[in-house]
Amino acid sequence: MERVLTSYIRALRSAGAQVSTAETLDAMNALALIGYADRIRMRETLGIVLAKSEDDKLIHERLFDQFFARAEAAPEDQSDAGDGDASPSDAPQSNPGEGSPDGGAPGQGGEDAFFQLARSGDEARIALALEQAAAASGADDIRFRTQTAFFTRRMLEEMGVRQLEERMVARLQNGSPEAQAEADELAAARAAMQTRAREYVDRLFDVFGRSATEAFLDDVVVNRPIGELSLRDMERMKAVVARMAKRLAIRHSHRRRKRRRGHLDIRRTMRANVRYDGTPFDLIWKEKRRDKPQIVAICDVSGSVAQYVRFLLLLLYALQEGIADLRAFAFSARLMDVGPILKTRDFDSAMKTIVREAGGGSTDYGQALCDLEALEPDLIDRRTTVLVLGDGRTNRTDPRLDIFSSIADRSKRIVWLCPEPPGMWGSGDSRIPSYQPFCTVLSHCATAQDIERAVDEALAAYG
Repeated sequence: MERVLTSYIRALRSAGAQVSTAETLDAMNALALIGYADRIRMRETLGIVLAKSEDDKLIHERLFDQFFARAEAAPEDQSDAGDGDASPSDAPQSNPGEGSPDGGAPGQGGEDAFFQLARSGDEARIALALEQAAAASGADDIRFRTQTAFFTRRMLEEMGVRQLEERMVARLQNGSPEAQAEADELAAARAAMQTRAREYVDRLFDVFGRSATEAFLDDVVVNRPIGELSLRDMERMKAVVARMAKRLAIRHSHRRRKRRRGHLDIRRTMRANVRYDGTPFDLIWKEKRRDKPQIVAICDVSGSVAQYVRFLLLLLYALQEGIADLRAFAFSARLMDVGPILKTRDFDSAMKTIVREAGGGSTDYGQALCDLEALEPDLIDRRTTVLVLGDGRTNRTDPRLDIFSSIADRSKRIVWLCPEPPGMWGSGDSRIPSYQPFCTVLSHCATAQDIERAVDEALAAYG
């Protein structure tokens, strides 16, 4: 049973539940106390021990019934016929794969184990044989739907289908009507067991493989260049970005623990211990002040960059609870504050409005910087991270490096994300090399993972 339990925990982990080694040991100890006979009690116990959050509980509820499903045993009173055939309960218990040595006809003493199993009608025996074949063939390692046929065949081979197929080919080569009838009977037995094995592998895929497949597809989308994403990828990205935001929020929302060591704060310690006549019972240590994240996003929404801006803003606004102050601006020719649009509309319609209203005209970074200073002259201070997303192509207009330099002096840091590869920086009307000296970080941003990494680093600077 320990092997079954560890396999179930592996299924929970593949589905996204966070189950530690200590919790695995707790589950084994708990089941050792309550036993395995009461299915409902077992499910509730595992839910208490293994599931720490609402999401984990939902995963457990869904997987438990799938993982521990077992077909009910068929009635045992099926063999009252007087033809001399063995009943399912009296059938020889030969190992899977143990063929007939003499190639006897079906229904006779030399019938192979596979055919006996297919004809037995004993659901409990068939279910047990399928479980043993799945374990022997490693079918619970299935990760993709396309592997179903492969593992189905491996299970059948573990159960002895090769001997049945060899006999079936011999009967077909014989050519007689009796041999043809026997071959049809063998083929029907194989087809029935193949259907049962495929159903079993499909269930294993639901338990072990589906979550792994989804994780693989998410990983592909996250690492695919944003400019190459299809409409189907866009739909998947919404859920992926939501998970990114949740992960970042958890990572950067931990409260700073009180320090129990380091530099002693003499003044505060003496003040706190006045009631003890100066005896330092309560020690107070110096703490480093932690600023709350304050981000100003300046986004180029011209045609070549708008797709990248979509994912940056989607991620930032999914993180609003973890960011004390978030302001977003978009520009092509003139800069506009897009925060009210993003807050009052659903994201898709908001982005369409932003691209339509801010994306017209020839790209002018210098004018956008002038507009920012005019709109919010006191917006940027030492706590502000300025996040710029754009290709730096100014259409040969004045880049206004003086304003950008002033922003760099006032801000905590400037992070510039450029969708173009470094080999194109400085080519044509690109002024990225001119802006680079004033940037804390200047990096190539091609995928959603690049955007997540940049936001992660920006939030980590407030740690």
